[in-house]
Amino acid sequence: MDLKEFLRNLHFDVDKVRPPDWHVDWEDAPLPYKLYRGLPAFPLSAEVPLTLAPDALVPDAEVDWERIGHFLWYVYGLSQFSHSALALSEQDFAALPVYTPRRFVPSGGALYPSELYTYLKIRGLPRGVYHYDAAHHRLVLLREGDFDSYLERALGRGCDLSACFGTLFVSTMYWKNFYKYCNFAARLQGLDAGVLMGQALSVAQRFGFTCAVHYQFLDRAVNHLLGLDWREETVFAVMPLSQQPAQVWLTCDRSGGECVTASGLCDQLPPLQHRHFVRSRTVKDCPALVELNQAAAWDVTEWTRWVQAKEDKEWAPSGAATVSLRATAAPEHDLAAACRARHSPGTDFIPGKVDAAQLAALLHQTLGSFVYANDLDGSQGQPASRLSLCGCLYGVEGIPDGAYVYEPARRELLCLSPGDHRHWLHQAMPLPTVNLFQVPVCLHVAGHRHHLRPFGARGYRIQQMEAGMLVQRLLLAACTLGMGGHPLLGFEALPCDQLYRLPQQGKTSLIQVPVGPYRPHPRLQGGLHA
Repeated sequence: MDLKEFLRNLHFDVDKVRPPDWHVDWEDAPLPYKLYRGLPAFPLSAEVPLTLAPDALVPDAEVDWERIGHFLWYVYGLSQFSHSALALSEQDFAALPVYTPRRFVPSGGALYPSELYTYLKIRGLPRGVYHYDAAHHRLVLLREGDFDSYLERALGRGCDLSACFGTLFVSTMYWKNFYKYCNFAARLQGLDAGVLMGQALSVAQRFGFTCAVHYQFLDRAVNHLLGLDWREETVFAVMPLSQQPAQVWLTCDRSGGECVTASGLCDQLPPLQHRHFVRSRTVKDCPALVELNQAAAWDVTEWTRWVQAKEDKEWAPSGAATVSLRATAAPEHDLAAACRARHSPGTDFIPGKVDAAQLAALLHQTLGSFVYANDLDGSQGQPASRLSLCGCLYGVEGIPDGAYVYEPARRELLCLSPGDHRHWLHQAMPLPTVNLFQVPVCLHVAGHRHHLRPFGARGYRIQQMEAGMLVQRLLLAACTLGMGGHPLLGFEALPCDQLYRLPQQGKTSLIQVPVGPYRPHPRLQGGLHA
């Protein structure tokens, strides 16, 4: 497989990566969660706190099994079930009832290809590596023991785990959405992992935890620790958790460290032979996804550890109009309420009033204040240097209609294409899943076409994850402002890129998110907590 061509087609010409005769066997679909068999399990408390306001929890409280259970539920637990019907054919009225488990994070097709694992050193649980069983809200013990040294070496000595009480591992099971989307799943999986990571960062802050994201690690060694078969599942990111500031335990200077190999680390631990349930009777091979992630994998701790603040110079046409957005303080909000309110409106968008102050708050909460510790650029990472936020506005009070790019440092909108572009955006959607004529704000997360060049194929995965993290911030910010957002990959990037003149900057649109007022359609729903 020509990896460069595959990634280009994945973004700009999807039909070339998806077989025309691809058939989705809905009745043989996998479960949206992983179920281990025959392993020790530790039930977690379902009596979760119903509010996550800034002053609702005690930051310095001891981390025990009950508190970690509350944390994991808000990060990736099952929050409700949705009942719908899937038409089996166009010739008759036969339909297949579909019961879909929902979580606080969005997922392409509600398939949730990501899985969540954790290494814990807390009171009430044996020290070791666990899988978070979302279906039963419990922890399943995979490997018992102290793995600080092993994991530190797998991270290239980039973290002092003695200061951390736990570590999250965000993985992807290929088949969970490959069965429906075929090779297009490769694009969805990075974004799905990213929204989960973004949720983890937001929830950790409310629980008084500090969290960092490690994109750079020895893949085979981390997979071996968890007992994962790289041909069906692999870890995308490692996220240590602590109650101390990240500056204390996130190592910024790793020069002169030892050279560690994945095979050398794997030899230190016996392999795990765990059984898990998928439900699908037939699991097809997905060689393109396996090859992509194998190309992104690292086997030796001799990697490029930091990225430059800017990969390219910003470009703007001379004489372009700017709109200054006044500084708006982020409103105090209950994160739990925002999580419960978040859903993808789809056809539920309605015309409604959005003003410049709301837009300013939305954009600042999404990108202007997006700082998180990571191993790309240190404890005060600035993803705004790698991602841009563009948007087509229509009917926003105080702002002329047009296509804009947001400049977070100056809190300004730069107008690149004035006018009403809703018809143009609709034409760029192969399937009209959202009526964009009802939406006042249609945002696009943009990034460099060549991803993070020093990281090769891994750079593509990192870019998709950071875009997903930004999308989750955007969705939660919209909820706090009384609006909804609907992430979409069903759009043609090139027409949208032209609106924002992105090709001249070497950038492209990564994901589209219409945002605006909505009216929820009637439905039955209930929370899955005590």
